[in-house]
Amino acid sequence: MLSPAPTAQEFFWDDLLEYIAERRVIPIVGAELLTVPDGAGGTTPLMAVLAARLAERLRVPADDCTGDDALHQVVCRYMQRGGRREEVYPRLRTLMKELAPAVPPILRELARIRHFSVFVTTTFDSLLAQALDEERFGGAPRTVSLAYAPTHNQDLPADARGRETPTVFHLLGRMSASPDYVITEEDTLEFFTAMQSESKRPNVLLDELKTSHLLLIGNTFPDWLARFFIRIAKHGRLSLQREELEIIADRSVAQDPKLVLFLRNFSYRTQIFEQGSASDFVHELSERYLARNPTAAAAAAGGAIHEDIPTSGAQAGRVEMRAGAVFLSYASQDAAAVKKIRDALEAAGIDVWFDQRRLEGGDDFDKEIKRNIRGCSLFVPVISAQTQARHEGYFRLEWSLAAERSKLIAETIPFILPVVIDPVSEGDALVPERFLQVQWTRLPGGAAPPEFVERMVRLIREFRKREKGLL
Repeated sequence: MLSPAPTAQEFFWDDLLEYIAERRVIPIVGAELLTVPDGAGGTTPLMAVLAARLAERLRVPADDCTGDDALHQVVCRYMQRGGRREEVYPRLRTLMKELAPAVPPILRELARIRHFSVFVTTTFDSLLAQALDEERFGGAPRTVSLAYAPTHNQDLPADARGRETPTVFHLLGRMSASPDYVITEEDTLEFFTAMQSESKRPNVLLDELKTSHLLLIGNTFPDWLARFFIRIAKHGRLSLQREELEIIADRSVAQDPKLVLFLRNFSYRTQIFEQGSASDFVHELSERYLARNPTAAAAAAGGAIHEDIPTSGAQAGRVEMRAGAVFLSYASQDAAAVKKIRDALEAAGIDVWFDQRRLEGGDDFDKEIKRNIRGCSLFVPVISAQTQARHEGYFRLEWSLAAERSKLIAETIPFILPVVIDPVSEGDALVPERFLQVQWTRLPGGAAPPEFVERMVRLIREFRKREKGLL
């Protein structure tokens, strides 16, 4: 007897879980998931508690300041009484410290979905990062936390999606004593306006949002902002055909018939979860994910699994190169100078292959070199007095393999980027002929100036776009 045909809902969940398994989904998490105990056995929204306490601290009436924009209303009341907007941010930060809310259980459920490596949050708190640290690393502070603000354009690292360590990106700022995070509707306007300017646009983040499936979970956006946000994220007219979809699990959206009508008619790839709240969506998603992933389920039941701890014996100290990393090739005597280059690139979010096992050799090592040179995005040979003095060395094998690979790459696409750390002239350098056909960069002693790092970030960004067929 044939089993019943799958329902549309089952197809929905199956497709979503497949996209998650391929790491093609980015959750965008909002305030609806943030709750605190109400003292009566239930919970209440964290933002409502903060709004009430802020009103009390600012000494303004706030009995009727309710809803998703309660904080905005309290600030308006304060300004109507002659208060300055800038005075609110440090006071709200102090209140958050005093409240010290525990991580909501629903954020823990979301953190257990280990195929999520990049999270975007539209709230200013650190609770999502705490949830990830507690669920995945036993409470150790390992999650990378980044924050955008119009005054400092921090972007997503180019390889964030491929890392084991998760990244939380605060799209609307992170709490501080300065007005660098969103409380009011005016703040929201300023943030999204800044994101559209060429000089302040977080390019890598927006590229990732454009080419990923998005889960908008509990962001409580008003009608105008929900439309505008999806338009910015997809970087194109919403009614045009696209592969990527958006799933909205948000109470305020589901209860807004005009917004639902707009999305259904003009944003064909946007689906609205109408079977419950944002928490209901996360709960069902987590249950289905854990049912499909026994390892993650075991970790959720018995504590964090530290997948990146090296094993003993021959594997100790060995780190696999991530696809698309920058390959630094150098003579072992130059390790100190090359570390400076590596540190400067990693500080900008670039994944770098920097192998310090320079003397092992052997067939396995040769195979590893070949595999990594085939898989790197950029090959950076470090030329020095030491490489001039050494006529043999593993770096020469690496240089030869990179020169061979470059013959298969179009001349207009950068691949080999020679760096010189000592006063060695190009005419005298002992390098493959292919190295002399490209521009060299001089970094005396390995000191990497900002313009060098910015160029590498730009080249990595172009590499990622080519991988996705966007160039």
